[in-house]
Parts: sequence; C-alpha cells; structure tokens
Amino acid sequence: MSTWPLLSLVTFLPLVGAFFILTARGDEETVATSARYVALWTSLITFLLSLFIWFGFERGTAEFQFVERVEWIPSLNIAYHMGVDGISMPFVLLSTLLVPLCVLASWDSVKTRVKEYMIAFLVLETFMVGMFCALDFVAFYIFFEGVLIPMFLIIGVWGGVRRVYAAFKFFLYTLAGSVLMLLAMLTLYFITGTTDIPTLIYEAEIPRNVQLWLWLAFFAAFAVKVPMWPVHTWLPDAHVEAPTAGSVILAGVLLKMGAYGFLRFSVPMLPEASAYFTPLVFTLSVVAIIYTSLVALVQNDMKKLIAYSSVAHMGYVTAGIFTATQQGVEGAIFQMLSHGVVSAALFLCVGVVYDRLHTREIDAYGGLASNMPRYALVFMVFMLASVGLPGTSGFVGEFLVIMGSFQISTWLGLLVASGMVLGAAYMLLLYRRVIFGVITRENVRRMLDLGWREKTVFAPLILLALIFGIYPMPVLDVMSASVENLINNYQLALGEQPAPNLLAQLLPQSWGGAL
Repeated sequence: MSTWPLLSLVTFLPLVGAFFILTARGDEETVATSARYVALWTSLITFLLSLFIWFGFERGTAEFQFVERVEWIPSLNIAYHMGVDGISMPFVLLSTLLVPLCVLASWDSVKTRVKEYMIAFLVLETFMVGMFCALDFVAFYIFFEGVLIPMFLIIGVWGGVRRVYAAFKFFLYTLAGSVLMLLAMLTLYFITGTTDIPTLIYEAEIPRNVQLWLWLAFFAAFAVKVPMWPVHTWLPDAHVEAPTAGSVILAGVLLKMGAYGFLRFSVPMLPEASAYFTPLVFTLSVVAIIYTSLVALVQNDMKKLIAYSSVAHMGYVTAGIFTATQQGVEGAIFQMLSHGVVSAALFLCVGVVYDRLHTREIDAYGGLASNMPRYALVFMVFMLASVGLPGTSGFVGEFLVIMGSFQISTWLGLLVASGMVLGAAYMLLLYRRVIFGVITRENVRRMLDLGWREKTVFAPLILLALIFGIYPMPVLDVMSASVENLINNYQLALGEQPAPNLLAQLLPQSWGGAL
C-alpha cells in the first residue's frame, strides 16, 4: 500500500460517508438509524486505514513520510502537500480513534437531527486529520479554521441550555486569534515566496525583528486553541454546554491543535523569537497549572471541573515544548496524547451518569460504587491516569516534562511538579463525592451499571491508558527522531551546541537507543 495516497484517503474518506448520509431518504427513524451505521462504519474504516500509516511509518528518521504533493495554484507557488512525521502522525491516529467512539457514545443519547449530527462529526474528522497532515500553510489554515464550523454547530444545536452563548464564545475567541495567524502566514509568504512548511522550517531565514512580531501573531492563535491562561475562559462554557461526544473531541483533539502549532510553526520557524518569549510562556504555563487547579477544586459541576483540569494539564504541554529539551518536548507530546485519551474518557464517564440522571452536579450523586461497580472501576482508572499515577499514561508525560523543566530551572521544575499534587486533590475529591458514601437519593439508587455499548467505548481507552503507562516506548520510538531534529535545529539556529539526550543515558541500552 506504499503507493496509495493513504493520507488523502484517511483525510477525505469521512466526507464520502457524510455524502451518503446526506443522500439518505425515508422516515425520520430510518434515516437516523442509517446515519448512525454509516457514520460508524465510515469512521471505523478510516481508523483501520490510519493503522496502515502507523505500522508503515519508518522509525528512526525525522523525514516527512507518506508524502503527497500536487501543484494546486502554481502561479502562487501553492501546492496540495501532505505528509506526516513523528510529531504529527500519532495525532492522526488519535483523531481517527476518537471519532468512532464518539459515534457509539452518541448512539442513544442523541435523538434529534441525528442525520445532521453524524454529518457534522464526519466533516469534523476530515478537518482534524487534514490539519495534522498538511505541509502547506494554506491547506493548514483551511483545515485549522474549518474545524470551527462543525464544532460550532455541535455545541450550538445539540448542546445544553446556554448552548448558543457557548458556541458563539468558542467561535469568536478562536477566530479572533486565527485572523492574526493569517496575517503572519501572509507575511511569511511575502518574505520567502513559499507556503511550503518544510521549506520554511529548514531553509527560510527570517530577520529577528520580524520573527518577534510573527511569533506574537502565531501565539495569539495557538494560545487560544490550547487554551493558555488567561484566554481559557471559553473552554469551561464550551465543555459544559457541548454534548458528551462534543466534549470528547474538544478535549481529545482540538486542544492539541494549538500546541501542535507551536511545534510546527513557532519553535522551528521562529527560533530566536521563541527563545526570547520563553519566559513569558513558562510564566503563563505555571499560572495555568496552579491557578486552574485551584479553581477546579471548588467546582460542583463535573464537566467544568474536568475542563479546568484540561487547562492545567495543557500547561504541562506548553511548558514542556518551550524547555527545548528532548525530555521536555517528548513529554509534552506524550502528555498531549495521554490527555487526549484520558480527558476524553473522563468526559465519557460524565456522559454515562448524565444520560441516566440528567444532571452534572456532583452533589446530586454519591454512593455509585454500590449499584454501579463497573462504572466505579472504569472511572477510577481514568481518575488515576489523570493525576499521573505511575503505571498509567499520565505519569509518563508529566514525568518527562518535569524532568525537562528541572534542566532549565529548579524553580520551574518545582512549580510544574506542584500540579501533580493539586491534580490529585481535585480528582480524588471528585471521585470520593461521586463514587463513595451512602446512596441517599432514590433516583441514584435506580441507576443501572454500564451497558455493552458503553463497555465497548471504554475498553480501548483503558487499554491505551495502561499499556502506554507500563510500556511507553512504541510512542516515544515514533517521535524521538523528529523531536531530536527539532531541538537540534532550534539550538543550532541560536548558535548553541545540541544538548545530550539525558533520558537515553539513564535508561538501559536497549531502551535508550530508541531515544
């Protein structure tokens, strides 16, 4: 299959499924059932195709692979250019994995406009995958902004009571920053004459004073998407009002787009500006880790608590990226992947009890371990992964980021590490209030344990959270060469010698070689 345009197939196959759903005819129930099955099978086939990318990906090289290039607008030197490296490829797999799980999770809970709902998710999948594969910044910008449209509709049509307010707030916040990114991209084009991302990374020479302004423009777009403090206020509202599957995609993939932008644009293309603004990023990251963790402690809405915890966890990511160390950047990417799995699962856990009791208030529950023991076990796994318990995927990313932070500053390492303590506080408190205690409400006593469809949704997420926590090398092995290349080029641009890979020196030879 090496000659197949795999990236284009994985990117645009969901649109084919969306077209079939669009043409479905019949009574409302028949169309809804057809839409569910078409969306499920389309997303499953897309995921299976993405596995060919994973297994066919050559480890140990930083080159872009599965490259496809077709001249799109030759007069402007703009091409349809797709490819993946060790940084982007895992996020393609994460995106294609979560969509079929979202379809299954919405099978019974979404009863109105099912046809349009499934179309929105398939279109959203195309934009997400396309963004991680795009190697031309015109295509990147189209995919990056295109995500806003289906997500705006998912929140605004199928969301909660304040869904319209939350949808517009989400749209306006993210769009405002992206306008500045567009101006930065146009400036890059006028300076270099190309829109090709690899060319801009490896060949373009941009004056330092221009880099500073371009970096700020990119930062405006990516910081909102992460989101970083203080431009994070749209996220709790969006999560609270979004349907469960919308929150899964929002936390699992969309929050990673901003951090991916830092890795693809800010650090490699604008190294001098990145070094100049690193103290700013560290400050905002530490504030996000500590402040939003404290805010999460006082929440009584389960979704809002997990939303604030997402801001804190993404603080680890931005801190790790700008340490510009092998351990810090690898930890940031691993944390993004782990958070994509764990936070998605936590929102699914909230969705399970919300579908039964139709409330997200923590005080409305209590004692679920008595009548929902399987749910209590599943919730416990992801709660412990969220707090970074050793043996779960959450620990690996956080440990590597803390390790990279200590290489920069002892104080930075201590402040970043404080997030693990605070994270344990609010997640354990949430778990105790929901799961333990005595059932005092009859409607809680009548709640049923997980059904087969819910078990099917949670099973792959549990496996990933545990397997990558015990043996993270399959993921680290994929990203290692690309991260090392990114850091070396960054340090050479600043006139520094490449730093040694300390993690490779600490681990056994058989492991260290992969790092």
